[in-house]
Amino acid sequence: MGRDVVVLPTLPESKGVLAKALRGLTKKPGDVATLPARTHMVMEHRVAVSRLAAYCAETGFALRDEMPATWLHVLTFPLQMEAMAADDFPFPLAGLVHVTNDMTLHRPVRVDEVLRVSVRAGNLQPHAKGATFDMVGEVHVGDERVWHGTSVYLASGARVAGDAPPPVRLAAPSVAPSQEWRLPGDLGRRYASVSGDHNPIHLNALTARLFGFPRPIIHGMWTHARAVAALGGELPDAYRVRVQFAKPILLPAKVGYGVVREDGQWRFAVVNREGKPHLVGELSVARRGEP
Repeated sequence: MGRDVVVLPTLPESKGVLAKALRGLTKKPGDVATLPARTHMVMEHRVAVSRLAAYCAETGFALRDEMPATWLHVLTFPLQMEAMAADDFPFPLAGLVHVTNDMTLHRPVRVDEVLRVSVRAGNLQPHAKGATFDMVGEVHVGDERVWHGTSVYLASGARVAGDAPPPVRLAAPSVAPSQEWRLPGDLGRRYASVSGDHNPIHLNALTARLFGFPRPIIHGMWTHARAVAALGGELPDAYRVRVQFAKPILLPAKVGYGVVREDGQWRFAVVNREGKPHLVGELSVARRGEP
């Protein structure tokens, strides 16, 4: 069976897609057998340097001619939202939890390159708490794939046939934090303005409480980006970075960042005052031709 391809002229505005998705709150997870076989794509995207500069300022990256891998994820996010807001997508967007992220930057990507951006859903699996699925993004320059990433989401309460695979957990480095980050109460709104992710749980206490949080929480992808940016000049030209999201960070907050390099890779964690992880990750050099 083939896969449908939906070609959009530009990346959609995430605010509009989120409003559409929130109208689907009446969706009930229940038994799910398949995901829509559909790819959403923008054939020619040109990066707005002013928006990239604002993103770098909020996440700690230096503004350069080459773009951070996490920024390329940001470009796929509106297509993820478009796919998950579709009427035939089986899960309500508001009930999804972003649990892991895995991305590979195959080579430096310049800000003046024309990008083809695409997203598809797949890999539906049972989970002890419901079901998981992948949102797979790719960025091409011409016929060359320069970046790809997989965001794994958990749909609590959903049911998928089969046995849940054993969880794979990244190990936090056994080092004391070398940095302390102070996260202001408005950081969620600031990151939303540069990333396009306007999920209400990140914006203010009132909207966060509607979804069970006493205060707004910072986006997992901000924490992901800040953790990668903290490597600074050590970042290789091409790399794979995997992270697992653990405990949400309630804003405002103070968190610690620890990193260690061993066996040819960097392992890092963002932790609370008690040393419990909010995020655990690892980054390694990627080589051309790797899948």
